[in-house]
Amino acid sequence: MAGQKKDGKAVPDKSLWERLDKPAAAPRASLSLERIGAVAVRVADAEGLAAVTMRRLATELGVAPMAAYRHVSGKDDLWALMAERVAAEHRIPDELTEWREVLHAFALLTREMMLRHPWVGQLPTALFVLTPGRMAIAERQLAALDGLGLDEDSMMAAFRTVSAYAHGAASSETALREWTRSEGWSSGDETRMGLAPQMTYLMGTGRYPTYRRYGLRSRRKDDATWMFETGLECVLDGIAARFGI
Repeated sequence: MAGQKKDGKAVPDKSLWERLDKPAAAPRASLSLERIGAVAVRVADAEGLAAVTMRRLATELGVAPMAAYRHVSGKDDLWALMAERVAAEHRIPDELTEWREVLHAFALLTREMMLRHPWVGQLPTALFVLTPGRMAIAERQLAALDGLGLDEDSMMAAFRTVSAYAHGAASSETALREWTRSEGWSSGDETRMGLAPQMTYLMGTGRYPTYRRYGLRSRRKDDATWMFETGLECVLDGIAARFGI
């Protein structure tokens, strides 16, 4: 039910999540918040976040643009629905209870989700948008840290540190994938061949001896999984050492 107007568009009286929990008695079969979110994610997966517009969604859903606006008030609601949709992919097994294994699983699931949905890292509110699913994810992490002698601020700092690492590392990985694909390179070897003229000059200056040694000796240049998990273990080791847990 529409209430006040924002930017000329009707804004529902109830919050987005209240409307999901308590849908209208007889919603249109062709249109619902769940379906809008599903279609938005499908379009973003196939064509990128920029392709997700209210007009495009209305076309995909087979409704008039104003019909979509009666369900979501604009991009903020739409992004929240998309974030909620992919949050459902964070299914940490119930048998994991120890803080380190819970946060470790969360980070791996975050990476997997962002590799499936590269646009997530482009959401303006990627880390902070509030949805029921994302609140449940945070609750799971905080509950695993509860009872270890940490105060509430320290528990949140630990969770946010792992979350920031997972989102940041995964965003960097997806950006690299998109860039190499745009250059027409399909492997690490092709990428290094493409960058060879620049790298040869830079290494020839003698200013970067440690990086040169890495380039010559590294055996895991293309092992993104190892790189992510090693960095994650460093983060978890740091949390354990800092808080004595």
